Amino acid sequence: MAAPVSLDTLDLAAFLCSRLCHDVISPVGAIINGLEVLADEKDEAMKKSALDLIRKSAGQASARLQFARLAFGAAGSAGAQIALGDAEEVARRLLQDDRLTIAWNLPRVLMPKNRVKLLLNLMLVAAAAIPRGGTLKVDPVGEGERMGFRLTAEGANAKVPPAVAGLLDGNAADGLDAHAIQPYFTGLLARAAGLKIALAGTGQSVVLTAGEA
Repeated sequence: MAAPVSLDTLDLAAFLCSRLCHDVISPVGAIINGLEVLADEKDEAMKKSALDLIRKSAGQASARLQFARLAFGAAGSAGAQIALGDAEEVARRLLQDDRLTIAWNLPRVLMPKNRVKLLLNLMLVAAAAIPRGGTLKVDPVGEGERMGFRLTAEGANAKVPPAVAGLLDGNAADGLDAHAIQPYFTGLLARAAGLKIALAGTGQSVVLTAGEA
């Protein structure tokens, strides 16, 4: 049975750092491998492939770090606001590809940073619900600084695992680790912003709504 999690700030920081390292270690490792090939390889075709790998991996590392800066980091002083246009840019760079299309229907306004961080973290949860790809639609709920969000993930076998739903509520059946910390942190952000996350699913779509609690 899932139990409420009590996590001190040092453990939360450690888990988030582990999550960030997990996200960037793969592209950084690929860059190192590409550089090693360039140093030793004589064949021009192999050198070109190594350069392509380095460019692609550097782009992935940059996208993940820029996303993490807004989604997990301070991104300004206490009480700071973040432009939703900036959030859209980092989300598209990280998540949108030939399998996943983002339909962004939010206004280009400034919002309290914790609400923007919540939005980006909700996008990670929604994107994970359609691992085979599909469409991720982002709509407003209400307006102004108190605006919430509705994310609709449509794709084959769309599903949010029960463990993730529990983590969003602050419960963990199997404890926390660097993987589970992201949905748990999403729930923390929602509660800090005075919002409640609701989940609904139909088999081909998952809807996550963050509205006034």
